[in-house]
Amino acid sequence: MEDSVEKKGIHKLLSDRGNLRVSLIIQGTIIGFITGIVIVLNRIAISKFSHVFKEIYLYSKGSPIKVIGVFLLLALMGWITGVMVKKEPMISGSGIPQVNAILLGKLNVNWVKVLVLKFIGGTMALVAGLSVGREGPSVQMGAAIAQGVSNSSEKAPMKKGFLVTSGAAAGLAAAFNSPLSGMIFVLEEVHRSFSPLVLLPAMAATLMADFVTKQFLGMDPALKFMDVSVIPLEYYWTLVILGVLTGAIAIFFTKGVVISQNIYGRLKKVPIEVKIMIPFLITGVVGFLAPQLLGGGHEIIISLYGSDISILMLIALFLIKLIIVLICFGSGVPGGIFLPMLLLGSILGDIFGIIICNLANIPSTFIINFIILAMAGYFAAVVKAPVTAIVLITEMTGSFEHLLAISIVVFIAYITSDLLRSEPVYEVLLDRLLKNVGTPLKSGSMKNTLLEVGIEMGSIVEGKRIKNIDWPAECLLVAIKRGGKEIIPKGEIRILSGDYLVVLVNDSISSEILEELKGLTLVD
Repeated sequence: MEDSVEKKGIHKLLSDRGNLRVSLIIQGTIIGFITGIVIVLNRIAISKFSHVFKEIYLYSKGSPIKVIGVFLLLALMGWITGVMVKKEPMISGSGIPQVNAILLGKLNVNWVKVLVLKFIGGTMALVAGLSVGREGPSVQMGAAIAQGVSNSSEKAPMKKGFLVTSGAAAGLAAAFNSPLSGMIFVLEEVHRSFSPLVLLPAMAATLMADFVTKQFLGMDPALKFMDVSVIPLEYYWTLVILGVLTGAIAIFFTKGVVISQNIYGRLKKVPIEVKIMIPFLITGVVGFLAPQLLGGGHEIIISLYGSDISILMLIALFLIKLIIVLICFGSGVPGGIFLPMLLLGSILGDIFGIIICNLANIPSTFIINFIILAMAGYFAAVVKAPVTAIVLITEMTGSFEHLLAISIVVFIAYITSDLLRSEPVYEVLLDRLLKNVGTPLKSGSMKNTLLEVGIEMGSIVEGKRIKNIDWPAECLLVAIKRGGKEIIPKGEIRILSGDYLVVLVNDSISSEILEELKGLTLVD
């Protein structure tokens, strides 16, 4: 009897695949719409209250009593944020490693708590002026919304994973007005696969989220630089140097993140509420002494072009901002590192631009080019997502004229960081997260699900016959998708690069089987 029920369930699961794409697109669109609304509210709240907080800094300056009042307010905000992190530890930090862990099946979270508390905690951190970004929280909130949508409709893990991915993509798209970047980031950083089942809902979600965002916040790109000339080919030799520079210096960011988290980790007897109060109070000092350093760095990036800041001041700015970012992020406060990374890259570009223009007699009008290019190079070297870096900076600046120059710098920076054995920052954070939370207990579910894995060129199974492959136990290869065709798997059929394997597994062991399959089908 049980076998009969199980066979019916498997048959239904396989037959439902025919309508899966349409269903994913519809639900991806819904997720994009809701995510767009939530992120718009988040961005408006941050913008409005951040302005108020800066006025508070200015109003209180010079009055000891008012200054003490501001620090008490910051301490209270830090304590409240710490209480929320203690109540739901999964809202700490960027949120992107948490999303990766969910997609790997190694983490279960309460999506309602994550959505509400991340919204409030991330907003308070940015309103206070902490050196974190809004993009990480936006990605996690989008993923949480997707979990809610998938739970309300169908709990098939295969479908749920695609929807969570689309929510994460929508969150990034809404945060930066960059729909292409949202799609590329989840494909390159999370799935490492351009499966249509991943791409279609992500595309629907990001386009809808971007439409909603632009409807309320306007059409301007996230970083609007005026009158940026295309750098001539005769100066392209400078791009190689810039790529090496950003790739080499980026290694210190990832190491700094690890060190800062280790330092906070040693304070085991200090309550999490107190740990998170630390960056709030330090931000208060910054707010009174150098208010221009507050926030993730958007205003600083825009102000670099045409400024008369000396090289020594820029170096000091880079080091100070790096330290503040690490203090904030290491504490576990809800906030991302996308924008701080771009800020640090822009400062490097400004330093490089001033030096190279003076030494090589290059017109100073191209300094802005080096600022833009260094952002892309630094991001690619830290995150190890070169395609995302190219698309993100192109979208954020609103111009495709610099695509070749950006690509060259990104390529050189990526190779340089690779040679220096710099690890991708989000993989480092994911490993630390999984060590802290462990792997969830098996649910004992008797449900089956389908996994879809792409075959990369040079992988273990490429070119081998199905019968000669040592497949993971307790899984069944049910189909091979090759181009527009679906092939019934037989022992003599060879696996080719570009194929997609459709594998039937039990829900309770799907994450372990997925890891084993990726070991066979992907190239490290």
